[in-house]
Amino acid sequence: MKVIGVTGGIGSGKSMVAQFLAELGAVIIDADKVGHEAFKPDTEVWHKVVAAFGEQILASDGTIDRGKLSEIVFSHPGSLSRLNQITHPRIGKMMRAQLENYQRQGVRVVVLEIPLLVDTGKTSLVDEVWVTVASESTVLKRLEERSGLSRQQSLARIHSQISNEERIKHTDVVINNDGSLDELKVKVSELWQRLLVHGTGKTKI
Repeated sequence: MKVIGVTGGIGSGKSMVAQFLAELGAVIIDADKVGHEAFKPDTEVWHKVVAAFGEQILASDGTIDRGKLSEIVFSHPGSLSRLNQITHPRIGKMMRAQLENYQRQGVRVVVLEIPLLVDTGKTSLVDEVWVTVASESTVLKRLEERSGLSRQQSLARIHSQISNEERIKHTDVVINNDGSLDELKVKVSELWQRLLVHGTGKTKI
């Protein structure tokens, strides 16, 4: 089984890369969706996060309001690191369990979509690291159109993560995504064909 880690900064297009890979036959493990499972009310992570950030992060139904939590962690230095220390060990354990299950099923290619794959040192989970990169101006435009975030909010999220240059140091494949979705789809299809034949190796596309 080949395990590909797809990562990249906010608004860089990593989710679209994962979606295109799913269309080509890969099985996707989305770290954000795993995180939603870990955040369910009355779980260990839920209790620790509420204890750390207060009941103001809760919605009326007792679930964690991720919007409220994001406002806190992106506005206060150190809060994001604190949140990651609580959540990442559990999320990592859940993803490893899923990988073992897919291995037993004989799945050929699994994609781990993890925004903080490099940041959190989880590259040991994967055989290859693929990173999507886009210019800051492109990312700002996407975030405004997609999420309605202000420029200040977008920049806070961008700058809370490591730089593209740092990600690339730990990467096998660099996918430039300043272009259209059609261009991105062609790139992903080409990488998929290379992967199935002999692996991608160090590639910029």
